[in-house]
Amino acid sequence: MISANSTPGSSGPARAILVGVDVGGSAAFDATLDELALLAESAGDIAVARVIARRKAPDPALFIGSGKADEIKALVLGHQAEAVLFDQALSAAQQRNLEKHFGVAVADRTMLILEIFAARAQSHEGKLQVELAQLQYLATRLVRRWSHLERQRGGIGNRGGPGEAQIELDRRMIGERIKAVKARLEKVKRQRSTQRRSRERNQTYRVSLVGYTNAGKSTLFNALVKARSYAADQLFATLDTTTRQFYLEDAGRSVSLSDTVGFIRDLPHKLVEAFEATLQEAADADLLLHVVDAASPVQGEQMAEVQRVLAEIGASTIPQVLVFNKFDKLEHTQRPRTLTDTLELDGGTRVPRVFTSALEGQGLDELRRVIAEAVAGTLAARLNSSDSTPHPVLANSADDASADQLRTGTQNFLAST
Repeated sequence: MISANSTPGSSGPARAILVGVDVGGSAAFDATLDELALLAESAGDIAVARVIARRKAPDPALFIGSGKADEIKALVLGHQAEAVLFDQALSAAQQRNLEKHFGVAVADRTMLILEIFAARAQSHEGKLQVELAQLQYLATRLVRRWSHLERQRGGIGNRGGPGEAQIELDRRMIGERIKAVKARLEKVKRQRSTQRRSRERNQTYRVSLVGYTNAGKSTLFNALVKARSYAADQLFATLDTTTRQFYLEDAGRSVSLSDTVGFIRDLPHKLVEAFEATLQEAADADLLLHVVDAASPVQGEQMAEVQRVLAEIGASTIPQVLVFNKFDKLEHTQRPRTLTDTLELDGGTRVPRVFTSALEGQGLDELRRVIAEAVAGTLAARLNSSDSTPHPVLANSADDASADQLRTGTQNFLAST
């Protein structure tokens, strides 16, 4: 399936062909490639065509097979494309073979995410974390691309074999740099640990925002603490953790609120490792505000991905409040009857949910009250009391398809927590 999005010859961002491969009916496959298009846009590229391929298994040499590779090459020439972007991870050999075949740069999803992170990191810590992830990724890409740079054989009269290949020099240099960056990040980690212990001594209640990228976490953060952190309608607008204090009138005290990096499907494991110091804010929190894009058609998958990463960093057991943000983008027939409700999980545990529009300021008072209950220690008792009845999910129960989608996406995710 191929569709063109623009005409060749236009000036502006780098022109890219998007490629998605459905291998064995993978549940993570994005048939629309919309998220890859957003990633490309965030990296400064523009999608001029999209290609969908279906295979039982990846081709070892070209990932997509020679026939589909020829088809994409024709698109590259026809659209004067400068890059081909794959929604799946490619091996180093596959990437090299595809670049030779297409005659243009080839990047997979992991490389694209790393490029965005590198462009967005602002703090010293964020830059170190991105550099580490890039170095670890690059170390797997050294597949004799520089064989022509091998050292000369031994001097006159010597019969030794070829000297140390450039690839070995590069691998050694990368290894040394990785060690140096890890050492510096360990220092940052110790500094953050000291800051956390200081907050613990001051009995500061810690709240962290987590969620899929572009769910509106930074906008919600700014609305709650009246800050001016960078927020934009794009993927990975925020990489560096920001922490602010804000006062809860109902609790009669201040709490700390941290805005963390957004998660995304197939977030590279090395990137999760590199951002351990930043993500530790979520792992050490007393309460997680799991921000969900209420208008997203794939919110169930996005919520499940957030839960997977939370489990990976050891934060899956921390109490959560579901914050269904951007509900102003829902159709009026899908909007909630009340801004707060309760979802009952398997085993009878109930979890609070608050509908908000951080952009318009709706639902923020209700969210503050729920946080205040959590601080006071009364939230769990209220949720699980016998007279606490869950509210309807949608205002119009006749819209069964939309209601079922919203309920199923939420309940499937919560059942896994």
